[in-house]
Amino acid sequence: MIRNILTGAAMGIAEVIPGVSGGTIAFVGGIYERLLNAIKSLSPKLLTTFKSEGFDGVWKAIDGLFLVQLFFGMGLGIGVGIFGVTYILDNYPLLLWSFFFGLILASCYYIGNKIENWNIKNGLLLILGAVFAFGVTTMTPSGGTSNLLFVYLSGVIAISALMLPGLSGSFILLILGMYSVIIPAVKETLKMNFDFLPLTAVFCAGCLTGVILFSNLISWTYKNYPNATLAVLTGFMLGSLNKIWPWQSVLSVKEKDGEFIPELTKSVSPSTFSQLTENIQFFGTDPKLLACIVLMVLGAGLVLILHFTEKSNKTTS
Repeated sequence: MIRNILTGAAMGIAEVIPGVSGGTIAFVGGIYERLLNAIKSLSPKLLTTFKSEGFDGVWKAIDGLFLVQLFFGMGLGIGVGIFGVTYILDNYPLLLWSFFFGLILASCYYIGNKIENWNIKNGLLLILGAVFAFGVTTMTPSGGTSNLLFVYLSGVIAISALMLPGLSGSFILLILGMYSVIIPAVKETLKMNFDFLPLTAVFCAGCLTGVILFSNLISWTYKNYPNATLAVLTGFMLGSLNKIWPWQSVLSVKEKDGEFIPELTKSVSPSTFSQLTENIQFFGTDPKLLACIVLMVLGAGLVLILHFTEKSNKTTS
């Protein structure tokens, strides 16, 4: 129970940070396939189950206790992410990105190691997944809107990324121009400012639609083509590393609440970063190399400890 809640909390925090995927956390936490199956079960077939087996049958079919624990944790994580992690992101971006870079880099090894049959096809799928994810991370964000139809569609698209390790739902919102619309609305709703409740509710409805539809697709491919699916997912994660590389050069900015914030950035080396005078306002020019390396190792170490612990348990069982 505690593990499910903590994994959900980590997923919730990850989904608030552009570039970090909740799907990656689910996979590393060992609940990815169970989550897919639980969400996939939320279908019209539940009506038949309810008629024949009642509420207990429905609860068992949807793995209800697991979903409650997970979504409770995600709710906590989103709250912590919106009010806490975003503060760290605003004030210590290099250190936060370094930790997640190490975590996701090690996760690529963790997931790729689960592929039982490496061949040319799976290698090509990994490359295609990486190219696609890299392309997504280099797209220029568009302008946002509070149009409820677009808010709904944004929820459908963004939550689909939750099911894909390497693709961040919040970064998809950023590309759509909706991050600065949705996150403040959710934040205000959590503060009991119900003026933003309609927009938040419509976004949540889109998320519910997207997660049900997409979980069925991924569950089917994972069941029928496990190695190919894992190869693509590993590629997604490798390609997404560009977005969370700690040292970024600011290429363009946008105005938000009277302040200018980075809109489009490019990965650079630590030495190049230290010479970017245009970065001073946003990230400074101190690459904090030692601290960043330590946090990369810490992030990677957490995943590798989990991996070797899991491997050891399988060997002894």
